[in-house]
Amino acid sequence: MQVVKEVVNIKTSQRVEIVDITPDIEKIVQGCAVTKGLVNVFSRHSTSAIIINENEQRLLRDIKNSLETLIPQNEDYAHNIIDNNADSHLRGVLMGGSQCIPLDKGKLELGTWQSIFFVELDGPRNRKVNLTVIGD
Repeated sequence: MQVVKEVVNIKTSQRVEIVDITPDIEKIVQGCAVTKGLVNVFSRHSTSAIIINENEQRLLRDIKNSLETLIPQNEDYAHNIIDNNADSHLRGVLMGGSQCIPLDKGKLELGTWQSIFFVELDGPRNRKVNLTVIGD
């Protein structure tokens, strides 16, 4: 069994932004010797998320709008006393900070319409996503 670790650097430009990182992950996976196993994608930031969904612009806009409806930015959250980004933390909790994708024959086993996204919830920022490929 082999373990390959890489870091994907992401620069965001908006407070809430959904960035397709599938090509970055595929490039790393293609460059390593592991052809069968698992790929873990983990955000190192509690005000961000990693999701898998369809890369369709109206859907991405719906996701952003739904986050604002479920967890509005301008509420009186207790954490805001510290750094005024409690909504970002709460949204991150709902969405989750990692995804695990099966790898077979050197390819990510994503569904036909699936992409892997980094979701910025407190930008703009420079972010790091850990990628761990485990397998044979």
